[in-house]
Amino acid sequence: MREPIIALEDYYYNDEGMLVFTEAYHLKRGECCGSACKHCPYEHKNVPKKDE
Repeated sequence: MREPIIALEDYYYNDEGMLVFTEAYHLKRGECCGSACKHCPYEHKNVPKKDE
């Protein structure tokens, strides 16, 4: 039996139990962290390109 998804303002846990940051969290942070986050509002600006 899976645990229910816990949704908070800044993050939630998905079905696999992984922590996922929300767009609200990223906006508070102020810039792309470079981790290719699912809800990045900065268009993954600091994520390294595949060929780098």
